[in-house]
Amino acid sequence: MAPTTELVIARHGEAACNVAGIVGGEHGCTGLTDRGREQVTQLAVRLAAEHAARPFSAFYSTPRLRVVQTAEIIKQALHLPSTVQPDLRGPDHGDADGRPWADVKTAFQGPPQHAPDLPYANGSETWNQYLDRATRALQEILTRHDGERILIAAHGETVEAANTLLLALPQDACLRLGFVTDHASITRWQRPTNRFGRTTWQLAAHNDTRHLEPGQ
Repeated sequence: MAPTTELVIARHGEAACNVAGIVGGEHGCTGLTDRGREQVTQLAVRLAAEHAARPFSAFYSTPRLRVVQTAEIIKQALHLPSTVQPDLRGPDHGDADGRPWADVKTAFQGPPQHAPDLPYANGSETWNQYLDRATRALQEILTRHDGERILIAAHGETVEAANTLLLALPQDACLRLGFVTDHASITRWQRPTNRFGRTTWQLAAHNDTRHLEPGQ
C-alpha cells in the first residue's frame, strides 16, 4: 500500500513565552528563543531532505509569531512558499493572554482541557470550541489537497486537534491520553489506499525529534 495523502505537522521551536511560562496568544507571544531558532534550523534540514526526495505540495502555518518565525526558517530551506491559515491558530486566550500559565490554571483548577466546555478566562474560547475550529480547518486543508503531501507549521494543540480528528477520538481524549509534543518535533499522518480501494488514516510518527542534537 502506498500513501495517497500525507500530513506532516511540525511544532514550532522553543519560544520566549514557553520559557517564561506565559500564555502565548497574540500579545503574550514574543517569538522564538535562540535555542528555538536552532531547533527549527535542524528541523528544516530534515524537512528539506524529505522535500527533495518527495516534494510537499503545500505548506501552511498559523499566524502566531513563534509559528510564523518557524515557518520562515523552513520556507527558506525548502524554497516553498507558506500560507497562513488563521483558523489553525492556537486557542484564543481572552484575558489570560500574557498572564502566567500557573495563575490561569490555578484559577481554573486545571488546564483548559479539564473542563472543555467552560472558558478558562474572560473572553477565552473553551477547549471544545478550539477543537471544533482547528479540526474544521484541518479537514478543509486535507480535502483541498487530497492525494498530496501537506506540511503544517503549528502548535502542540494543532497536533492534539489532528489526533482528535483523524483517530476519531472523543474531545476529552487528549487530556486522558496525555499526548506529549516537544518543540520542533514532527507528527506524521499517512492515508494509504489498499488493493480494495479502501483508505484509512494512520499515525505513522508522533513527537519525532530524531533530527535534534542532544540538548536541543
